[in-house]
Amino acid sequence: MRKLLSVAIVVIALLSTTAVMASAKPSTHHSTAKASALADQLAAARTATAKYANNLELAKRDGYGIITKMIPNMGYHFMNPNVKGFSPEKPPILVYEHKGTTWQLAALEWVYTSKPATPPFPGATYGSFGAGCHYKDGSFVPAESQDACPSTAPDSGAAFNFWHPLLITLHVWIWFPNPSGLFASTNPLVAPYNGG
Repeated sequence: MRKLLSVAIVVIALLSTTAVMASAKPSTHHSTAKASALADQLAAARTATAKYANNLELAKRDGYGIITKMIPNMGYHFMNPNVKGFSPEKPPILVYEHKGTTWQLAALEWVYTSKPATPPFPGATYGSFGAGCHYKDGSFVPAESQDACPSTAPDSGAAFNFWHPLLITLHVWIWFPNPSGLFASTNPLVAPYNGG
């Protein structure tokens, strides 16, 4: 009887394990497909932006203009207003680190007025950026409406560029490792660049 009970327990354990593994397969397949889709998108983004990795001048010639000065643990933001919609190969914003005379591309960024229903990158997480006024030299002044924007940047006198409402941000740290994660808003490893 004891032997029969032992055999029954082993059979039940095997059946349970098989059932769990069978139910896990679709989930594993789904996460493998998501990882593969993300890898494809990241490869496309990296290939398309390689020309800008150490060449801010080329990015400027291609239409990217400064919209923020150094944001600590993030970088300087350069936007191309002609880039619309989502494409991994055409980010609207390039985030650079700067030290001395060197500019290094660190992240790509997309912005939205509301969180996308479907993440453009599988597994993407988001940050936010408050409403405010941007100036031609990268100065930024927080403001809830465009009417509240000073006509020129208070510290530099630079001309007004544009205002935006609260934005949902999607950073992709494709050119600089980030221990906080691929989609984190900030990156502790770029702290040495905070002084410019």
